[in-house]
Amino acid sequence: MVKVMGIVNVTPDSFSDGGRYLDPEAGLAHARRLIAAGADILDIGAESTRPGAEPVGEDEEIARAVPLIAAIRAESDVAISIDTMKPQVARAAVAAGANLWNDVAALRFSPDAPAVAAELGCEVVLMHMQGEPRTMQVDPQYGDVVAEVRAFLAERAQAVMADGVARDKIWLDPGIGFGKRLEHNLALLAHLEEIAGLGFPVLLGVSRKRFIAALDPAAGEAPDARLAGSLAAALAGVQAGAAALRVHDVAETVQALKVWSAIAAVR
Repeated sequence: MVKVMGIVNVTPDSFSDGGRYLDPEAGLAHARRLIAAGADILDIGAESTRPGAEPVGEDEEIARAVPLIAAIRAESDVAISIDTMKPQVARAAVAAGANLWNDVAALRFSPDAPAVAAELGCEVVLMHMQGEPRTMQVDPQYGDVVAEVRAFLAERAQAVMADGVARDKIWLDPGIGFGKRLEHNLALLAHLEEIAGLGFPVLLGVSRKRFIAALDPAAGEAPDARLAGSLAAALAGVQAGAAALRVHDVAETVQALKVWSAIAAVR
């Protein structure tokens, strides 16, 4: 069954809901809503990775994320993911109750990241990103985006396994919107089975992404106006082999998956 990962951004500047859940009580209330709506995993992010985002210090990231993780774990056994590039943030998050390290830098931000992941024994998501958040959308270029992203993810999986991360702990993410133009995002979605074919579960994050507004300008600049496009892209990804969806709109995604699965079951 496809898993649904609900997003909880405890940041002042994330692209969709920046600042809304920065307050600890607001963050916990949102987490509770996502659990009630059917989230299998909660992804806690304390540093924005939107295009142009400025870095956050390690101590600040821990101060934002860890109390919320501990509060969620104190009242729920839901799986918790920490969305961070920094090994020490991941270490603190796992100590507080997180089960998964979701890394947009594919464990490359710090030389000791793979060893820390191996030591923690948690699941890890290796994502493809061309460049880094501040500059990733400045003229991204590829010869064959699907082949290049696939090769990168295959190489990173082999590299982290060589550093001690167990194969069954690894997830892959093609990084929709991270250093990609519209045509790159569409190509990756159209050929996602080539990423899934590497033999690792695939996490897909298309929720409220800007490429949806590029296809439907009527959606404008408001990310929460991109729900229908988010669901369409998510279901296309599931059909191509995605094992989990990282989303803002958990209830709507859960419903869409129920209908999609029921139809697929009678084919």
